[in-house]
Amino acid sequence: MAYSWNKDLETGNSLIDSQHQQLIKAINDLLSACATGQGRDTLHKTLDFLVSYTSKHFGDEERLQQQYQYPDYQNHKKLHEDFKVFVLDLATQMKTSGPTTTLVSKVTFGVGDWLINHIRKEDTKVAVCIREKKV
Repeated sequence: MAYSWNKDLETGNSLIDSQHQQLIKAINDLLSACATGQGRDTLHKTLDFLVSYTSKHFGDEERLQQQYQYPDYQNHKKLHEDFKVFVLDLATQMKTSGPTTTLVSKVTFGVGDWLINHIRKEDTKVAVCIREKKV
């Protein structure tokens, strides 16, 4: 069950949209690897990417929110911080327990579902704010 990019996920900001697509691609690549029996082998690479890229992506998003004075910035930033902790915890589990099937599932579905829901519920509100302030 791969995640698909569609209009519902577009924010209208090309940088943010391309970063979201990269994050979703990482999860889909892991799902593809799972389908061929390579999920555990791919997990370490996926987690390394998620740890570094979520930090970069959230930083870029938060700079935009500050630039356009997004009114719910503090709450949005807290969601980002909580998610980074979640991803770091998954990376720690990888180091201590290895690439278990349970961990693969937490990454593919826990991370994937969180990203899709966050984009739809939170990032679209940011996009509306930015569009309104640009007018």
